[in-house]
Amino acid sequence: MFVQRPVFLGSLLLGFFFFFVNGQKCSKSSSLVGYESEFRMLQHQLRGVFTVLDDCSFRVSRFDMLSGSDVHWWGAMTSDFENMTDSGFVISDQKLSQTFNNQSFVVRLLDNVTWDSIGVVSVWDLPTASDFGHVLLPNATEQDSSSSSKSESPPSESKDAATNNSEPLKAPTMFDNCKKLSDKYRLRWTLNVDEGYVDIGLEATTGLLNYMAFGWAKPNTTSNLMLNADVVITGIREDGFPFADDFYITKSSVCYVRDGFAAGVCPDTVYEGPDAVGSSVNNTKLVYGHRIDGVSFVRYRRPLNDSDNKFDFPVNATENLTVIWALGVIKPPDVINPYYLPENHGGVESENYGHFSLSLSENVDECLGPLDADNKYDQGVIIADANAPLVVTAGPSVHYPNPPNPSKVLYINKKEAPVLRVERGVPVKFSIEAGHDVSFYITSDFLGGNASLRNRTETIYAGGQETHGVLSSPLELVWAPNRNTPDQLYYHSIFQEKMGWKVQVVDGGLSDMYNNSVNLDDQQVKFFWTIVGDSISIAARGEKKSGYLAIGFGSEMANSYAYVGWFDRNGTGHVNTYWIGAESASSIRPTVENMTYVRCKSEEGIITLEFTRPLKPSCSHRDRPECKNMIDPTTPLKVIWAMGAKWTDGQLTERNMHSVTSQRPVRVMLTRGSAEAEQDLRPVLGVHGFMMFLAWGILLPGGILSARYLKHIKGDGWFKIHMYLQCSGLAIVFLGLLFAVAELNGFSFSSSHVKFGFTAIVLACAQPVNAWLRPAKPAQGELMSSKRLIWEYSHSIVGQSAVVIGVVALFTGMKHLGERNGAENVDGLNWALGLWVFLGVVTVVYLEYRERGRRRARNLSRGNWVLGNVEEDDSTDLIDSRGGFRDKDDEEGRNGRRSEIQLEPLK
Repeated sequence: MFVQRPVFLGSLLLGFFFFFVNGQKCSKSSSLVGYESEFRMLQHQLRGVFTVLDDCSFRVSRFDMLSGSDVHWWGAMTSDFENMTDSGFVISDQKLSQTFNNQSFVVRLLDNVTWDSIGVVSVWDLPTASDFGHVLLPNATEQDSSSSSKSESPPSESKDAATNNSEPLKAPTMFDNCKKLSDKYRLRWTLNVDEGYVDIGLEATTGLLNYMAFGWAKPNTTSNLMLNADVVITGIREDGFPFADDFYITKSSVCYVRDGFAAGVCPDTVYEGPDAVGSSVNNTKLVYGHRIDGVSFVRYRRPLNDSDNKFDFPVNATENLTVIWALGVIKPPDVINPYYLPENHGGVESENYGHFSLSLSENVDECLGPLDADNKYDQGVIIADANAPLVVTAGPSVHYPNPPNPSKVLYINKKEAPVLRVERGVPVKFSIEAGHDVSFYITSDFLGGNASLRNRTETIYAGGQETHGVLSSPLELVWAPNRNTPDQLYYHSIFQEKMGWKVQVVDGGLSDMYNNSVNLDDQQVKFFWTIVGDSISIAARGEKKSGYLAIGFGSEMANSYAYVGWFDRNGTGHVNTYWIGAESASSIRPTVENMTYVRCKSEEGIITLEFTRPLKPSCSHRDRPECKNMIDPTTPLKVIWAMGAKWTDGQLTERNMHSVTSQRPVRVMLTRGSAEAEQDLRPVLGVHGFMMFLAWGILLPGGILSARYLKHIKGDGWFKIHMYLQCSGLAIVFLGLLFAVAELNGFSFSSSHVKFGFTAIVLACAQPVNAWLRPAKPAQGELMSSKRLIWEYSHSIVGQSAVVIGVVALFTGMKHLGERNGAENVDGLNWALGLWVFLGVVTVVYLEYRERGRRRARNLSRGNWVLGNVEEDDSTDLIDSRGGFRDKDDEEGRNGRRSEIQLEPLK
């Protein structure tokens, strides 16, 4: 007993503590205790019953709601937009982000919250400032600005919020009974025997211009139950308002009138003719209707016993009667027909139509959870057209899709806050006519109205504070979403929150999103690209079904950089990067590249991969393979492809090898937007290189050397050698140039090799022209003219410069050959060419040394010379030390013979 006493005392103290806390803080002193109300549905198919239990808690029962992102219990004094958004606050720690299916639970208020500070209890999504539904407490007021009701007339059950607490406040979406007709269609009803009517609610996940039909079959009918049935056709019109009309079926066809007689599925008033009084024939009364989250809902009232015995059947609430139902497409009114007429429902029984036995007095609850439509935002969709501007105006809020909202919202093409759907790569033109107090813009922020005022960041994609206009002077705004534009954006006013709605950015054709495209080898893969600044956006799409699609940069898969688009078991697309060292699976090494805007999608097995990467990767570790994966837009990019059945981001095996691949790479000219099949051009370029080496490495330098070092030879041999070598070299240069241009389909000046080579050719071509324009040689004994002197210097310098630049072009050509065609022996050729140049330089130095020695010898023996000595004249350089030029051929031509003068010593 002694051991158990502390436990007993602790439990007693803990019980007193909870009693004290609950007794003090959860008393029932508030006048709202016992107040009950039904939630008003605004979004997310919210339904339920709200009951105040005490001063700090309330109970929620029969609660349905689709999940949200960050949903809380929210309190405010009134339901208007400003009060709910600016003055609202969280009233409970409980979160409501999950889906609720007809659940009941108790909610406790925060310690600092009392019923006196709350006029509205709402289910509120914080990121989107969305009211999913709410209840009004006594003395609170419902504001029209936050209403999204599409009721043709308000439900008669709805009472003011100040109604006596003993009578619950009814919502038009709540009923006593619910029966599941199909996975997408439900029947709800509430029976009022004392008043002699039944309220019926029809809801379905169906299209906007579709009908929902329900009614009673003709009594004692056992076959063809649709014939002579009394049904009500309901739906939502194009303007968002509901309708409910009383129909009678005489034939399984669309209603028609011939010779004054109506037949088919026709409204009761059509059978009575144009003189019929509508209320006496159509006894169905529309109560409420809306279309929310892709679900159409209509509530109407039908009397149990009606005076119209011709087209309406009496309903015994306690008797099992056969009822029929259907879903189908509605035919809108036209100039001849003023009614919404149902067309044949078609489809499968129990999915699109059916029948069963129903007793209205039975309690039925088969609807567990809300209907969840696949397409929740189908209403009010406007698809942008590049050829037609979108007219943006402002108008009153009637059916705004995301309550609460201000009283004035944006209209596009006369539709209130529609979903705007645009395509990447297709420019969108807006004509802004919403007024100077509404500045239109496209933003990443859900609420708009300048997110910086809420201490949030946003990205503005178009428009801004100056984007405003009026009808008489509209402002034109052009926005071109590209492949990097997010899938979801919003259009709003920068001065007011929640005036606009969503912008859906969808993929158009890849040709619209990218500036260039080419077919790769075998035309089984198409390659797209756009270069912007220092980055390139790339896409590849296969033309046949596959498990993965890979593209590579290189001449073959081995020693290439690969990008693989594939899907995992969950259907999630990935784009992985690799360095492929060899043809085996073990040689494939994953790499980490700086890729953005990565996407991989599959349409019926056709894979498309997309990514953006920098042209030059920024790497801190240069030893990583991806650091060498640079793209030069001025150099052709060799692209290959492969497809296979299966890929993984784990250990690759031979099962991951491709089943089909390109036979050869395609050279893609990124800057020109064209491509050509890769050919083995190394033999062609080898011939071109040999011809250029023969010209620039042997013939042209030999012609220069002959003019400088062979003049000591008797006769004009040096001149003939000079002319023959220079002309031959220049002819071979032209042949080599034409050979390369013809095989390569032209050339680009972006290459250093082309720049040096073209410069050398221009200088070489200038030499014959220079020689033809040379000034005349001065007569013997005359001074050389300045023109002749300038010509001699220019002829010598231009010729020598051409050879030097030509040799540089040989080296850059070797480098270009290795980079472009992957020649393996380029390094050896470079060494050989360098050795040849070295030997040439040594030869020139030796010849120059010999020539200078010969000159010194002549100067020492000058006193014994005889004028007219042929050897002296022939040995004279093109430009001697005094700047004089001796033209032997010209001198002999003028004199016609050699003259000699004998000098005798003076005595």
